[in-house]
Amino acid sequence: MDNEDVESGMEDEFQAKHGGRKYRPVVANDRAVLEMSSIDPGSSSSPVSHQTNHKKAKLVIPENMHSDASQGGIPANGSVNTSEGEHKLELFGFDSLVNILGLKSMTAEQVAAPSSPRDGEDGSIAYERPRVNDVKLDTMMGVFIPCLQNILGIIYYIRFTWIVGMAGIGESLLLVAFCGLCTFLTSISLSAIATNGAMKGGGPYYLIGRALGPEVGVSIGLCFFLGNAVAGALYVLGAVETFLKAVPAAGIFRETVTKVNGTITSEPIESPSSHDLQIYGIVVTLILCFIVFGGVKMINRVAPAFLIPVLFSVFCIFIGIFSARKNDPTTGVTGLSLESFKDNWSSDYQFTNDAGIPDPEGKTYWNFNALVGLFFPAVTGIMAGSNRSASLKDTQRSIPVGTLAATLTTTALYLISVLFFGALATRDKLLTDRLLTATIAWPFPAIVYIGIILSTLGAALQSLTGAPRLLAAIANDDILPVLNYFKVADGLEPHVATLFTAFLCIGCVIIGNLDLITPTVTMFYLLCYAGVNLSCFLLDLLDAPSWRPRWKFHHWSLSLLGASLCIVIMFLISWSFTVVSLALASLIYYYVSIKGKAGDWGDGFKSAYFQLALRSLRSLGANQVHPKNWYPIPLIFCRPWGKLPENVPCHPKLADFANCMKKKGRGMSIFVSILDGDYHEHAEDAKAACKQLGTYIDYKNCEGVAEIVVAPNMSEGFRGIVQTMGLGNLKPNIVVMRYPEIWRRENLTEIPATFVGIINDCIVANKAVVIVKGLDEWPNVYQRQYGTIDLYWIVRDGGLMLLLSQLLLTKESFESCKIQVFCIAEEDSDAEELKADVKKFLYDLRMQAEVIVISMKSWDAQAEGGSQQDESLEAFTAAQRRIARYLTEMKSRAEGEGNVLMADGKPVIVNEQQVEKFLYTTLKLNSTILRYSRMSAVVLVSLPPPPVNHPAYFYMEYMDLLVENVPRLLMVRGYRRDVVTLFT
Repeated sequence: MDNEDVESGMEDEFQAKHGGRKYRPVVANDRAVLEMSSIDPGSSSSPVSHQTNHKKAKLVIPENMHSDASQGGIPANGSVNTSEGEHKLELFGFDSLVNILGLKSMTAEQVAAPSSPRDGEDGSIAYERPRVNDVKLDTMMGVFIPCLQNILGIIYYIRFTWIVGMAGIGESLLLVAFCGLCTFLTSISLSAIATNGAMKGGGPYYLIGRALGPEVGVSIGLCFFLGNAVAGALYVLGAVETFLKAVPAAGIFRETVTKVNGTITSEPIESPSSHDLQIYGIVVTLILCFIVFGGVKMINRVAPAFLIPVLFSVFCIFIGIFSARKNDPTTGVTGLSLESFKDNWSSDYQFTNDAGIPDPEGKTYWNFNALVGLFFPAVTGIMAGSNRSASLKDTQRSIPVGTLAATLTTTALYLISVLFFGALATRDKLLTDRLLTATIAWPFPAIVYIGIILSTLGAALQSLTGAPRLLAAIANDDILPVLNYFKVADGLEPHVATLFTAFLCIGCVIIGNLDLITPTVTMFYLLCYAGVNLSCFLLDLLDAPSWRPRWKFHHWSLSLLGASLCIVIMFLISWSFTVVSLALASLIYYYVSIKGKAGDWGDGFKSAYFQLALRSLRSLGANQVHPKNWYPIPLIFCRPWGKLPENVPCHPKLADFANCMKKKGRGMSIFVSILDGDYHEHAEDAKAACKQLGTYIDYKNCEGVAEIVVAPNMSEGFRGIVQTMGLGNLKPNIVVMRYPEIWRRENLTEIPATFVGIINDCIVANKAVVIVKGLDEWPNVYQRQYGTIDLYWIVRDGGLMLLLSQLLLTKESFESCKIQVFCIAEEDSDAEELKADVKKFLYDLRMQAEVIVISMKSWDAQAEGGSQQDESLEAFTAAQRRIARYLTEMKSRAEGEGNVLMADGKPVIVNEQQVEKFLYTTLKLNSTILRYSRMSAVVLVSLPPPPVNHPAYFYMEYMDLLVENVPRLLMVRGYRRDVVTLFT
């Protein structure tokens, strides 16, 4: 981008945006400067007091406020008359949002929950009425029954008696209590989060994502989706296996006969063929998918038909337990016997074959840890209600009551069943009869077979119902573009997600091994439960003002215990499966963080960052930061001189330079711009400009924040910024701005006063200043520079210039450069001694640089200045002519106004000899820079402060002469403190 194009674009946009206005000159009471007589080392400065004119405030009542009282206005006499038909709130203004929210409870109109802001959307909350045909469920049908069907499934019927025989009564009670405690604590955490506001579809994904952020929510949500899909296959295989055992003639292939070794039972045990399990499993899965395609209304009709036979079968099992006698109904059944209870109290872990039958030569050895993995799916299913959160009438009531009721009911059933099964039969019978529940059922096993099949099919139906809705909820949040195929409109069924879930379920059915599938399901469920507990723990611990759950029976310690139990159970089951599941979740997290388009959901991590920032800010205190811990916090003044092309809120190279002031990207920049005008008129424009500037600095990969300030003019706006921006020790310490190279070319006569006022404000506020000349030529990250970085170290600046040069070397574009330090010495000074001192100082600072000492002629040798022949002489002569012309104009105006020289709205005193001295000193410095640093990558020079009582025009002439013919120059002024230290 050419400099002229940039500047012309800046001017055009400035004129368009501000109606042709130009920057106003600084008025008299704006002045705040420090006196500085020369640029020699050791010069002192002292503030100059100034007076401020205070204007009286006048109350003005708009004309429309004198309207009639019926219109909500205030009468002219000042009294307020209200009529019966007038609403009390009309004084505050009424809008549609107030009407909707205020009348919601009176009209019994349900308002949809607000959606989360996403990328490209604003944070406004949109309310819409739900569809009339939406089917809403109550606590019983929406939460309790789905949870009961999922929890009371295949494990209880065909594995529970075997678990009691293997672990014994004592360890079985411990097993049930251990797993039940985990799900109970998770239910409490789930209840707390679910009652902390409106809840959309997605169940645990919605809760975890809004608490721990979209990346964690999506990673755990997708794992939980896979767990639900695999669980559906688990239940389908259980139903098919039970059916084939009840009706052996239905088998297409020959059954597998397993000889029983190591037991007193001599009869062989027949197992269904794996091919039959696969064929029937695929058929059953497709039938269930057709039911799910029917929607919530169809599922509600079918669910009782599945649940009632299940409850009846449990009733028949318990009747059979009480009516059983010794060897009745089969051999090995002792009835409720104290002797059997004692015999079965202790564990009997041993090897089994693939069918689970004890076999000393078997490949599988069972212990407590393995049984945890086998049994834990029997207590899962507590999320079945929250998975259907979008279909519930009242999520804040239904989810806690229904989930906890189902959890406590099934846990109590399991504990009682352990005692009864342990006292009912011998250990051999418990280990060999995989369908002992059907064997002992009253009046005949067929009822229990039907109950088992319907129970497992009901659980499979709930899994195939919840999993697609979970996947559709993740897709609807528009975080991962790859999931866009599963999006679904509100009120419609997720058919594509259902087909995908059925495909995964069929794939697991083809595997056909229950004991291989259950650990996988367990890991995904435990990962989800750990996420729910951690979400509640974080929200409870942070206790943000928005954390007000209706469910009061919770505490962060319970959530932490629940999360710990989940992790412990995962490693108890299988450390290899745990590592695989965590690795999968981590990969999804990494993918979402790179490819995702997540917005700000107000998650707990953001709250944690906020509280951590507050605590860190308080710990920093108000004391000065030690030089070892000093970081540059630049205040980037984006658009002070002209305007950039439209949609470019900050000069591109200014953002690149801000990145050069940070080591390895660490640090914060504050990008500010000033909008001229009245705040009330331009408040919305400022918000839009701030959003645009923030987006741009993100695009430039520059860590920082954007701020837009509305002020009557630039001088007042900057003065407010430099006083108030930042908090505590996080206030900006360096002001970075562009040198106004266009002021003479564009004849912008108001710039000198504004520019000088900004520098003086920085001096008064004790801020360092870095002014960039030649910004258009500043290299970007891809343009590698060679040569030297030259420092003209004239005045003591606390080491800021040295530190900036070191920061430049850390960037790829300058890493090939070398540093040269030029020290300006008087002619009669000991140059070698000065050079040795500076080299020793740089060595102690761990900075590698070449030191060059230059002897400048003193002021007494001014006669040689006129005869000097160099490139700067022409600029020097032109500056002398312009200053003489400006001085003549000032004197002529003063003669007509009272013989007082005025400039920039204030009286000035011009010492022409001092002006010549400043010009000559600047000329010598510019000549020296051109002589030694013509081929340097960048030049850093000390910034001379504006001399007091000199017109701003004169200072701009000094600065123009200083930067003449230097392509890339940084003018640096430190502040009253050191930023580098010699010590460790």
